[in-house]
Parts: sequence; structure tokens; C-alpha cells
Amino acid sequence: MDSTDQQPVFDFLATRERDVKRIDTHAASVFLSGDRALKVKRAVRFLFLDFSTLEKRKAACEAEIEVNKPYAPKIYRGVVAITREADSTLAINGKGTPVEYAVDMARFDETQTLDHVADRDDIGDALADRLGRAVARAHKIAPVKRDANFVVTLDEIIAQNDAELGGSADLFEAEAVKALTTASRAALDRLRPLLETRERDGSVRRCHGDLHLGNLVLIDNEPMLFDAIEFNDKLAIIDRFYDLAFLLMDLIERDLAPAATIVLNRYITETGEDSDLDALALLPLFMSLRAAIRAKVTAARPKRDAALAQRARDYFALAQRLIAPPPPRLIAVGGLSGTGKSVLARALTAHAPPLPGAVWLRSDVIRKRLLGKAETEKLPPEGYTADVTARVYEALGARAARVIAAGHSAIADAVFARAGERADIERAAPQNFHSLFLTADLETRLARVGGRSGDASDADAKIARAQEDYDLGDLRWTRVDASGSPEETLRKALREMPSP
Repeated sequence: MDSTDQQPVFDFLATRERDVKRIDTHAASVFLSGDRALKVKRAVRFLFLDFSTLEKRKAACEAEIEVNKPYAPKIYRGVVAITREADSTLAINGKGTPVEYAVDMARFDETQTLDHVADRDDIGDALADRLGRAVARAHKIAPVKRDANFVVTLDEIIAQNDAELGGSADLFEAEAVKALTTASRAALDRLRPLLETRERDGSVRRCHGDLHLGNLVLIDNEPMLFDAIEFNDKLAIIDRFYDLAFLLMDLIERDLAPAATIVLNRYITETGEDSDLDALALLPLFMSLRAAIRAKVTAARPKRDAALAQRARDYFALAQRLIAPPPPRLIAVGGLSGTGKSVLARALTAHAPPLPGAVWLRSDVIRKRLLGKAETEKLPPEGYTADVTARVYEALGARAARVIAAGHSAIADAVFARAGERADIERAAPQNFHSLFLTADLETRLARVGGRSGDASDADAKIARAQEDYDLGDLRWTRVDASGSPEETLRKALREMPSP
């Protein structure tokens, strides 16, 4: 059989069992039956991949297992040969001559890929949090590449976007494409030193490369990455934040920016790397590039109809919007334990530009991190000495300043009972600082701290009562009555905040 004549193999796989379902993409054909999926590379050659020979398809199948199995061991099993037997029939892993190869996978419920979950409006806060954890875990095991020259790759991506968007003049105005390209190149020039530093420090890795919602699936209710790029290292050896940016952009494009905010915050918390606060400066360029790529790919789809054309325009408009973020702001949320400041702080992250939302800096989490403890691990009394607390507020201010310097907004969440603590956080962003101080009666506060579980805060009823005697000094922050529901407190807080 000619190595490019795959029809006999496709016919065999489609009919060897009852109720086989076939899914075709530009580069592969997948055959689903029972609990098994067999994925065959199509004998095609594009600028970015070459599956034109049997040897290359075998190597690609082996590479797919190598790349994806660490992310999704429950899905990826191995490579099987499709063999031509002595009686001229075809078999899977038979004794005859291999005529094709396939990736052997465990079949999963296709309705549980996160694009379908998003279509059902089922990506809630808890799932978004697990999603951020999953991406952080994947990046932790991704191989480090310190000689990839990722900056050059970005130069090439911008040039390709310019040429290919410009080739769709019926969809994208030439001046708009030129303006996007100019803004992207200016951003890259400004960010070049940071990108080079991150590559030297190990943030450029062999990542997933195609991290959109369609390539994540819920297995046992946990998000799992699959279908990582195996055919082109240049598309996958990238900065971790460029990988993350695709997922954030995909959520934003689907009007799920609050979920994207949670993903970003959980990712930053899980990596625990302060340098990721500096990397926030990369997100406008990275998300814009991802949106621009989606715009040109959508525009190039065969049989493009009016709906696809509008989708391409929408992606392009998003790319324009993302590359020009508004100025950042620092919002400090204070209040005694039980006033609901952390609930409000988390809610406010989705209301602070730029997209996808503010970084949530929580003193309780910072305290645990400084002392080498897990987020929900209870600290002994010595974790709350005046010296430790001073270190916590110093770290909070430093991290807030770092986020603002990266052009991103931050929400600083702490008690802020002392005038000096409030003055210090104000100095982290003197040009665009906003403050809120929540109040609630003791009975309400006691009920709230008594109902906590699995939270970073260690405050209990004893601490809440002791705080009643705090001398807040000259409190000039905007007071917000937080005795009602979280939704009511959020509405009050937003009324006190200037419009973006």
C-alpha cells in the first residue's frame, strides 16, 4: 500500500466494530469505539507539520505519546501499528508488515471537554480554580529550554499575523492590521529584556502549545490537558505565560473573564514565583497575539460563512482591545475579621482592568507562604507575632507595587488596622489608589468566622472579639457597611469605586 493511500486503513478502522464514530481534522482522523480511541495522522504536509511519509507519521505518533502522557496518563496509552497480514487483511498490532500507525487512547466523554462545558455555562468558580491548578501542575513538569530564543519566535509570529491578516482585506481593514502590528512590535521591543531574562531563568519550556478550552477535558471532575502540540517544537517551546495566555484569551472571548481571573490568580498562587508578577506585563501582548492568530485561522476556514466571518472580526477586535490595556489600579480592602473583606476582594478582581482582572494579594496567604506552610494549614500563635505581621505587610506592599509596575491591577486584602499599614499600601500605587474598609457588627463577624472551613484565614471567635478593642486611628478610607449579603456588599463597593 502506498504510504499516502490511507483509505484502506480508514475503511478498516471505521468498520472493524459496530458503532464506530469518526472525527476528522486537518491533520488527523480519530476513530472512536467502546472505550477506545485510535488517532491516525493524515498523510499531509503543511508549513508547520509534515506527515507525508509513514516514518514521519510513526515518529509523530510516538512524539504525541511522549508529550501528552505526562499531562494525561489516564488518556494516552501508546502507539499501535496497523499491519497488513499474510492473507492481505488488516489488523491492529498484528504479525504482518506495518502500513500505518495510530495513537491508542482511552475514550472520554466528548461532552466534557471544557469548550462544551463553557457552552453549557458550567465553568463556575470552583472549576476555574481547579483549572488554574491543573495548568500550574502541567507547567511544573514541562521541560525547561534555555536556548530557544523565544523572542525571535514572537517576532516571527507578529510578522506572520501581519501578512495573513493583511491577506483577508475583506474582513480586516489594512490600517487596522497595520496599527495592531505596530503596537505588537512596540510591545515586544519594550518587553524584550524581560522575555530574555525569563528564558535564562527557566520560564521558557516545552509547554502544551495549544491550550484552549477544547483541549481540556474533565476526567473524574478534574481538568486534564490533552492534544498538546507534538509536531512542531517551535509552537510549543514557549514562555509559560504565552501558554497560559491562550486559555485566558479563550475564556475572555467567551465572556468568561471572571473565570479567567480566577485561573490567573490560582496559577500565580500555585507557581509561587515572584517573577510571575513581573510577567503580568507580558499578558496584553501574549493574549493579543493569541486572539490575532484565532482571527486569521478563523478567516482562513474553508466554506467560510457569515457567522465565521463575524467570529474572525470579533477575534481581531479582541486582539486590538487586549494590546492597549487601561492603566492599572490598586484597591485596598481592609476590615476586621469576619467583615467579608476576602469575599469582596475576590469578587472585585473581575471588576478591575485590565483583562482578565486584578491579582488578588491576600495577607493570609502571604503569611502562610512566608512561614513555609500550605494555604489552609493552621499556624501556631508564633505565626502571628508583631514581627511576623510586619513582614507580612511589607511583603504585601512589595508584591502590590510589583504588580502595578507590570501594568496590572491588584487587590490588597488585609485587616489594615494600623495607620502605618494603611500608609504603606497607599505608597505602593500613589497615582491610582482606592481604599475600602468594611464594617459589620460583632454578632455578624462571629457568625462568619465560625462558619469557615478550608480557608487561608486562621481567625476565630477569640480573635474576632479581641479586634473589637483595636484603635483604628485616623481612618480616612471609605467605610462600607458589609453586614448584608456578599452581593449587597459588592454593589456598595462598586458604587464607591470610580469607573474604569
